Amino acid sequence: MTKIDIISGFLGAGKTTLIKKLLAEAYQGEQLVLIENEFGEISIDSGFLKDSGVQISEMSSGCICCSLVGDFNQALKDVKARFQPDRILIEPSGVGKLSDVIVAVENTAAETGDMKLNSFVTVADAGKVKVYMKNFGEFYNNQIESAGTIVLSRTQKLSQEKLEAAAALLREKNPGAAILTTPWDQLDGKTILSAIEQVSLADELLESMRAEHAAGEAEHEHHHDHGECGEHGHHHDHGECGEHEHHHDHGHECDDPGCSCHHHHHHHADEVFASWGRETPKTFTRADIEKILAALDSGEYGSILRAKGIVNGQDGAWIEFDYVPEEHEIRAGHPDYTGRLCVIGAELKEDKLADLFGL
Repeated sequence: MTKIDIISGFLGAGKTTLIKKLLAEAYQGEQLVLIENEFGEISIDSGFLKDSGVQISEMSSGCICCSLVGDFNQALKDVKARFQPDRILIEPSGVGKLSDVIVAVENTAAETGDMKLNSFVTVADAGKVKVYMKNFGEFYNNQIESAGTIVLSRTQKLSQEKLEAAAALLREKNPGAAILTTPWDQLDGKTILSAIEQVSLADELLESMRAEHAAGEAEHEHHHDHGECGEHGHHHDHGECGEHEHHHDHGHECDDPGCSCHHHHHHHADEVFASWGRETPKTFTRADIEKILAALDSGEYGSILRAKGIVNGQDGAWIEFDYVPEEHEIRAGHPDYTGRLCVIGAELKEDKLADLFGL
């Protein structure tokens, strides 16, 4: 199956620079084809890409959106047939509508059956978000609204206040996208790729809870010790404990007040628990995080089972944290594409959580 990634962006946003970085740091070992489609004449950027061993199928007959049904569809099939790539990168013209390109790729992928649209990214100059929204209206906004991930360029030139304002404008137009706000020189290509492919903290947390639960189930079956559930709480595996009961309804109730065994009667972590998460370029101090995590134990925010995050600290430092009831860890972290945090539990008070984190 060939993955297709679309990397769009307004003229001069930094698409080519991003593609260079991904080629050098994220896509090694993949057979990869770049389809470039500059508005008008043959692309002037193709030279360096040929040097890096990437095959290019160039279309000089105008932008992709001008020839969506015919040429583009055929070009994609030809590239697939000729090179059998693991991944096709499409860099549309800077004046193309991203939504049109997405539809064109989806149609072609549906016809062939052995290609899939993997991601669709918009690169946006952080300092120009507000003025471009105003001056180019629907045209610019389409690229923002249609993106699965928005990669901000030139963020190092902005004050924290202006960066947060730019991110807020983008979030208004596209509530669901991952927004990369960290300067690219602080990130490696693989971190950027994880943002593009949207590996969420909630998925990571739920996966680890399921794994613990499965391990706990195996042990539970082995020992048939139904009094163990209360002990799980002391090991801070409430996700495991919370689900223990649902598969073995022996009328036993956990006597650990921190455990939510008896509150739920579903069979899977993602059915039992809700998750609340945010992405933010906001900066925090260690003391801020300490205070927030201590507050999660109060019960005011719902029955919190897990929390995890990596956020921007002072002076370019990053802070990682993990929380289970009555216990948490705060440590120095590596830069991520933006600050992100996730809380998992039952009966979450989402508005109060947003206030607690100042978001």
